[in-house]
Amino acid sequence: MGFIKIIISSFSDAGSNLKDIWYVFSRVWFVVLPVPFYFFWKLLWLRYIRRKYIRSIPTVLLEITPPREIEMTPQPMELFFNGLAGVLKTFNPLEEYIQGVLTALFSLELASFEGKVNFYIRMPKAFRNLVEAHLYAQYPDIELTEVSDYIENIPKLVPNRDWDLWGTDFELVKPDPYPIKTYKNFEESVTGEMIDPLSAILEAMGKIGPGEQIWFQNVIRPVHEAWGAKMGKPHVDIFTGRAKKREGIFANVGADVIDVLSSITKGFFGPVEFAAKKEEKAESPLEFRLTPVEKDVLKALESNIGKYVYSTKMRFLYLGKREVFDKAHVSSFVGSIKQFADFNLNSFKPYENSKTIANYILTKSRLRYRQRKIFRRYRDRDTDGAKFILSSEELATVYHFPYKSVVAPSITKAVSKRGQAPANLPVG
Repeated sequence: MGFIKIIISSFSDAGSNLKDIWYVFSRVWFVVLPVPFYFFWKLLWLRYIRRKYIRSIPTVLLEITPPREIEMTPQPMELFFNGLAGVLKTFNPLEEYIQGVLTALFSLELASFEGKVNFYIRMPKAFRNLVEAHLYAQYPDIELTEVSDYIENIPKLVPNRDWDLWGTDFELVKPDPYPIKTYKNFEESVTGEMIDPLSAILEAMGKIGPGEQIWFQNVIRPVHEAWGAKMGKPHVDIFTGRAKKREGIFANVGADVIDVLSSITKGFFGPVEFAAKKEEKAESPLEFRLTPVEKDVLKALESNIGKYVYSTKMRFLYLGKREVFDKAHVSSFVGSIKQFADFNLNSFKPYENSKTIANYILTKSRLRYRQRKIFRRYRDRDTDGAKFILSSEELATVYHFPYKSVVAPSITKAVSKRGQAPANLPVG
């Protein structure tokens, strides 16, 4: 009986304590709750209004037919991305937090339909003239055609009874400021002729057959020029030895304690000098401290952070009718992406949390959820999930029009050059 009384008394005390807690909380909740929940509600609110804003913007999809022979490196495409950064602007608090206004999104896409590869760029309708002007400036013989969205030719719900898919987002292996292997490093050592880094991707996309499609998407948004100084400079400082080590309040306590204890021991045998200063050795010049490879990395890093940069969402989908669906095409495409790897610098890899795989438990339902999520995000040109920063040079390496040496028959090219109207053509 005594034990039961103790339990009842404990419950009674707990109930009394809960009442006291509730009494205090009911009078201060409007002060306490907003603090921890501020960032949570801000995130939800911004997500809601930004999605609403993006969906309210009219968009247009242009199919790009490149010239039959391009005798230039991807550098003109880098200049195109430099010009595209002109859409970047600063928003006031009303636009940013109430209206959800964002810098314009552009989607650079390669799509293979049963082996026929097409180039696309999707943009807000308001920036169509800007995009066309900069593309024609760099590629006068290019053809741009407004087309309906090719995604509409596939059922909105995939996978289904007829269609299956495999997809993944990509991420960078190292921090963003470290560049991937860019087009400037793709050169034949004997002839000096450029090896187009896009050729392997186009070949992989051109090898699929009837009932199969491969989609490759890069959703980009220009980032403010200050990004390089803010995010890239610390990595440069590490290389050059200019990075300052932050020391906390108790950083030297351990060293001081050891110094005192060792000095007490030495005191039994003679005089002791506390806190003796160690002579600092003069460091050799930077050029002698870095290896040849480290010098190249530092040079590439500094060059990369000095360019226009874009927040990038890279995504890949392979779709196919169930009777012809073959995951070997996935390995072929992912392998073609690995050519941009430089293990001293940076490289792409599939983002594990986005890959359409599921293991251990409830595999079928979890797999279907992942497949439909990545398909929906591709359709919406969504930027959710893993993103990274690419410079204009890196983007031009990944997305450009094929060099003349690329003979893949899967690419549709312009038959003739664009001619200009005579200057004396009568008007009216």
